Amino acid sequence: MESLVNLDFYRGKRVLVTGHTGFKGSWLIFWLHRLGAKVCGYALPPATSPALYDCIGGDELCSSRIGDVSDFEGLRQVFDEFRPEIVIHLAAQAIVREGYRAPRETYLSNVMGTVNLLECVRLSEGVRSVLNVTTDKVYENKEWEWGYRETDVLDGYDPYSNSKSCSELVTHSYRNSFLNERGVAVSTARAGNVIGGGDFSADRILPDCLRAAAAGREIVVRNPFSVRPYQHVLEPLYAYLLIAAAQYEDPAKAGYYNVGPNEDDCRCTGALGEQARRRTPRSGISQIGLFQNQKGARLASPLASGQGGGKDGGMGKVPPAGRRRARLHGKTNIGIYIALKRETEGRTRVVCPFVRYFCRKGE
Repeated sequence: MESLVNLDFYRGKRVLVTGHTGFKGSWLIFWLHRLGAKVCGYALPPATSPALYDCIGGDELCSSRIGDVSDFEGLRQVFDEFRPEIVIHLAAQAIVREGYRAPRETYLSNVMGTVNLLECVRLSEGVRSVLNVTTDKVYENKEWEWGYRETDVLDGYDPYSNSKSCSELVTHSYRNSFLNERGVAVSTARAGNVIGGGDFSADRILPDCLRAAAAGREIVVRNPFSVRPYQHVLEPLYAYLLIAAAQYEDPAKAGYYNVGPNEDDCRCTGALGEQARRRTPRSGISQIGLFQNQKGARLASPLASGQGGGKDGGMGKVPPAGRRRARLHGKTNIGIYIALKRETEGRTRVVCPFVRYFCRKGE
């Protein structure tokens, strides 16, 4: 598809982005602005402080409308006033653990938000391309050693994943029942875990590591052996732009797309945490090691820095606090315990315009 699409296509196009104040949404409106698109965003206010949207001056890059996708009338008004040609739907409750804390709100945002958006498309004139961004967690988890295919069964387990599976089904129904016959090309994109500068969200591996390093506190990586298709934020955004443009010009290219790295680029979460430790030598992180939820457990650690107390360079005896955190963080009894030096003068700073984290002492 890449060879068939020139991103100059977006110059002058009217593009509506929902969720534009979030991490991926902020990067997307920045990119679309640089491509010369006329951009309108619809979303709740930024959920974090600081927020990438504020750091890049998001209000200067798009016509920003503050609202909730669960508010049909508010969303319909934006469609009527802006009259988009292309719609990229990012707005969602996107945190797995938040889905457990607030399942009803998660379904309201992720399922009814999709219904409201597609109903607005159905009632509007001029929309030619719609992309609903979901997640690679929409599939029924069969614990396979290989990646899932677009034709595999959709049946996410937890409330967040399941709500995104439902969003896929809603999209499929609207596409077949209403939008195909009107010539509106509709696709979904199922991306894996995204990392990159400007992510200030909670319960994300790299921001959590860096916040802990700046505060001089311990953190726990909840699922260290989970292999995830981590990718830089610009990689899925590039795919979204390609899909939306390609199907605009040729509706036959509409479909369901997995978006992720090659298999040999996938990483386990614990290894990513160790990479973060190695790349922030001033952060105060002294070591990273495996622990089990067993009294006095000692484990060899392939991720440890060699500075631990055990004979194998691991953590040695596990501190009781680490064991308590293991129990609090869910189904598995295995996690990563990161020991931090108490460096009270350390702090986290943000550098714009290409926002990135770095930790420094003093100044």
